[in-house]
Amino acid sequence: MAKEYRTIKEVAGPLMLVQGVEDVKYNELGEIELSNGEVRRCKVLEIDGGNALVQLFEDSTGINLSDSKVRFLGHAQQLGVSEDMLGRVFDGMGRTIDGGPDILPDARLDINGLPMNPAARAYPSEFIQTGVSAIDGLNTLVRGQKLPIFSASGLPHAQLAAQIARQAKVVGTDEPFAVVFAAMGITYEEANYFQESFKETGAIDRTVLFINLANDPAVERISTPRMALTAAEYLAFEKDMHVLVILTDITNYADALREVSAARKEVPGRRGYPGYMYTDLATLYERAGRLKGKKGSITMVPILTMPEDDKTHPIPDLTGYITEGQIILSRELYRKGITPPIDVLPSLSRLKDKGIGEGKTRKDHAATMNQLFAAYARGKDAKELMVILGEAALTDIDLVYAKFADEFEKTYVSQGYSTDRSITETLETGWDLLRILPRSELKRISDAMLDEHYEKD
Repeated sequence: MAKEYRTIKEVAGPLMLVQGVEDVKYNELGEIELSNGEVRRCKVLEIDGGNALVQLFEDSTGINLSDSKVRFLGHAQQLGVSEDMLGRVFDGMGRTIDGGPDILPDARLDINGLPMNPAARAYPSEFIQTGVSAIDGLNTLVRGQKLPIFSASGLPHAQLAAQIARQAKVVGTDEPFAVVFAAMGITYEEANYFQESFKETGAIDRTVLFINLANDPAVERISTPRMALTAAEYLAFEKDMHVLVILTDITNYADALREVSAARKEVPGRRGYPGYMYTDLATLYERAGRLKGKKGSITMVPILTMPEDDKTHPIPDLTGYITEGQIILSRELYRKGITPPIDVLPSLSRLKDKGIGEGKTRKDHAATMNQLFAAYARGKDAKELMVILGEAALTDIDLVYAKFADEFEKTYVSQGYSTDRSITETLETGWDLLRILPRSELKRISDAMLDEHYEKD
């Protein structure tokens, strides 16, 4: 029987101080029983001798210091996991919110997980097809990779997230594939959009959704990605599935972290965010990967909105240090009607070379990728020159490159949110664009490859 304490000393906002506690640990869950029998939950943030500082999950209104009692449960926050989670929708605390029955768990796991031993990691090397050409063709996603999407306020990252979740698959294998989708601090309309989007296409059957709304408590927002990653670890390493984890929006998560830190009166770091934010984000991102001897894998696509479109803001800055590249959405492309507005030049996938080539995608993938990058970069330069000096100042070949850049954005990058392109379709689209340029300009592709693909009409 858990001990009950009637020694609540103080309640300040979302924090409560309980005195005279024994054998209580950091991160331990607790329950507060009010005089009317209502039970609310809390979590231990700090222990100082016999004093425990706890964070309330719900509102502090109505807690009477003398009549309320607190009991600690002896364990950290847990999630009941089972294969039956697929196709279900949960809130940020792991409770079902789709009107269906509760899950009968096979196990209850600590949501903080265990660190993955670096020596036990297998190197990411298998291609994951998202159906989005700007990612598959130029910034390839690899199984076990962490590849964030850097967006900005007002850009359609929600549509891109839903598209990747619906379309992602491991090609050339019949191994089971699942998606764990966690949304933090979103509006009811966005939550409804994600659910309906998955239901319409049938993708809901292989998806686990965790949804935390903007009006839910900040401490619940901090739990949401950990709930999602715990479910992903179970499906990947116990059920041998390839799991794609999509977390949106990491900026809302970091703001919740700042809110809790301010309530604890901690010394703030850059822009008011806690000094330990790098460590905290790393505890999320580093749960992705592959383990030697295990068939399953966790691939992660965190999505964040850069405040004021600033890449040097602490959230994208720290995320860039921990992850293996970034996909950047462009406001300029969005204004031009390019969907999705992925800016391929500053985007980067550091592991793309490991997941492409013969036996994975196609042997011409690397060469065409490099040629498309080079041609698009030169085309952009030509268009900028045209704005400054006028079209008459450009050479004939510069005009061809400017035309290539326009066609590249219209046909390769802009494919809409419902088109699912196979890697073969993406590569062929690339070759169609390269035929705009004279063969003599394609210096990054071998003659043998040009004979096979460029001359084909």
